[in-house]
Order: sequence, then C-alpha cells, then structure tokens
Amino acid sequence: MALGAGTVRRVALALAVAAVLAGCATDSTTGAAGPAADGTASRAPEEPRAAGSGPAGPGPAVTTPRGTLLVADFGGDTVTFVDPRPGEGRGPIATVKAGTAPYGLVVGKDGRAWVATAEGVAVIDTATRTRLALVPYETESGPVTTGEYRGGGMGIALAPDGRHVYVGVNVPGGNGTLEVIDTATREVTGTVPVGRRPFDVDVSPDGGEVYATGHDSFDVTVVDTTTLEPRRREVAPYGTEGGLGSWLKPHYAVVRPADGKLLLPFEGERLAVLDPRTGKVTTERMTADTHQHGAALAPDGTLLVVGTGPIAADDEDPSLTVRSPDGKERVVPLEGPHEDVAVSEDGRTAYVTGGFTRDGYWNGITVVDLHDDGDGDGDGDGDGYSAPVRIDAGERPLGIAVL
Repeated sequence: MALGAGTVRRVALALAVAAVLAGCATDSTTGAAGPAADGTASRAPEEPRAAGSGPAGPGPAVTTPRGTLLVADFGGDTVTFVDPRPGEGRGPIATVKAGTAPYGLVVGKDGRAWVATAEGVAVIDTATRTRLALVPYETESGPVTTGEYRGGGMGIALAPDGRHVYVGVNVPGGNGTLEVIDTATREVTGTVPVGRRPFDVDVSPDGGEVYATGHDSFDVTVVDTTTLEPRRREVAPYGTEGGLGSWLKPHYAVVRPADGKLLLPFEGERLAVLDPRTGKVTTERMTADTHQHGAALAPDGTLLVVGTGPIAADDEDPSLTVRSPDGKERVVPLEGPHEDVAVSEDGRTAYVTGGFTRDGYWNGITVVDLHDDGDGDGDGDGDGYSAPVRIDAGERPLGIAVL
C-alpha cells in the first residue's frame, strides 16, 4: 500500500531522531564501542557489566572494576584509569579530561571523584568515566598555569559523610585558602585562610576538623568544620631556618584513627606526631634517610611514606617506607623519584606514583607487595618480598586513589 506524503515525512523524522539518540547513547560512555566523552581513546574491561546490561541492544554498558586506580595527570589536563592487575590488559584503560594540571584527588562512596586542578575542582563519574562538572574557586590565585608552583588546588579531602569536599588552594607568593564545596550543589560554601602551598588536606575521623598542611609555612592549619575557625599549629622538627628555601618542611600527613593525631614524615629521619587539639609535636625516629613526600595508611595502621631521593650528598635514594604501628620499618628501594602512594583495599599492595613535583618524574606507577611471604624478619633487606613492578600510567601522575 502506498504511503501519503505526510506519513513518509513522519517516518523519516522518527528514524532521524532514533539515530541521534543512538549516537548520544554510544558517546556518553568510554566503552569499546567508541571514544571517551572527551574524545580520547579508551579500552573497556570485559568484566563486570553494569547492572541490568545484557547482550541485547547496541552494546553492554561497562562499569569500572573495583580496584582500578585513578591518577591525576599533573603533566596534562586529564585523569587516567589504570588496571593494576597482572596480565595482558595491565596499564591505562581510559583517560578523561579534568582541568589544567590536576594535583590531588579523592573518591567518594558514590563513585564520584573530586580532582583539584589549577582552574577548579573537577567532578568525575568513575563508573561512566565522564566529567560531570568543574567547580571554580572563589580564591583568586592568578593566571591558570602549570608546573610545581602553579596556583589553584593542591591537597583535597572528602568529609566522612560525603557532604563536603575540602580543597587547599595555593596562591603564589602568599598564604593559601581552604575552600569548602557542597557536594550536592557543587558550589563553594566557605573559604578559610591557611598556610602557604597547602600540599595536603585531611579530615578527622568524626568529620569535625579539617587539617591543611602548609608546606612553605611549616604548619598545619586546624579548621573547625562547623564554625570554619582556623588554628595554626607549627610543625618544624628541624626549625624554620631557611624559610621558603628550606627543604626541611612538611609535605603530606595522615590522621591516625586510634587517637586522631597527625603523622608527618620528615626526611626519612623523623616522624612528627601532632596533637591538633593542643598543638604539641613529638618526634619518632625513621630510618630511610631520604627526602619524603606522599604518605598513606593501610587498613591495619601500617604507615606508607614515599622517599623521593637525596637532597644532600649523604642522603639515600628513592624508597617506600613501610612502617608498622609499633615503629618497625621496612625500606623498599624504588627506581627513580616518586610522589604519592595509595594502598589496596585488602592492605596487601601499595601503588606509588612516578609523577613527582620536580624534575626526574616518569609516567608510571610502581606496584609494591606489602605482604610478607618469606622470612618475615622485617630487616629491610628485601628477603621474602616480591620485587616492585613498574606499570604505565598517565602523564606525570601525582595524586592517586583506589576505586
């Protein structure tokens, strides 16, 4: 039966709309069916599939497997998803646009990552591997640039209840600020003055306080999350001589859940233990004897600290310190400088980024086995432990999280 002209036009229009919608559905993910949302190539893992997906339709939706690594590409404007599992697919699996010179990042229980870039905090959906938003800073930190001393976000942390993100914003030549972002509205709801170059931001276990580590001001600023009232705590176990030119300054910290104190490693020689309530600092001996940056805690309380390498003639080379809660240390040699560290959910593996804030970086991650499968003497000679393994990652990876 012949169709009228009006019917033909309606059918053609319906087919065109269907084609457009199909194209949008394919482009919204970074699966094997097409490029990522930002136009970059992506290899999607076969397992697992998203809930409700199946063989029917244009292609199954893909989720990012548990245990995937997310790294901030300080040398680019992206974050990279990395599969750390041994095998043929080990390495980068997707890259997503974030913003200029990403530094720190944190991932919430909802799978959304918050990435501190030079121009704002990027919100990344790690399931679909897409950028949802870029939250601009309230703080004026100068032109958007790259490099070690660029302005913009550095350390970043998420409240335990997931309602707020706290980001340390560097202002070149002056003191920084801590900005508070409402995760529901994705808007900055408060700013607090903190120290210079806030390398790291941490939150107390109960969410009542935020700690911004000021690298160039030898301090930690304690911020009450209800009143946003700041209190400065000096942390300078070597003193403050040399000022901005000193190497002996705080970099990264972790909060010890047992007592709420902050652990700040210095030079592989001293561990500064700060009581944020009183400001009292005690020191414990460390053994790596190397310039130290990134730090993380394993689930059992083991402290992991990245040694970037020598700054003086008698310093030791790059390493990862594995320090048990009783103070015993194993020092794992690393090949070349590294910056930050994250630990697997089961506490058996550490992932150390090779980006580094200064020269000497490389584009990968070192995987370190933390499990004692040998003599167990903990003497640091490497007996009984698997050798570290290097895998490819993004472009100058700094911040890292395990999904």
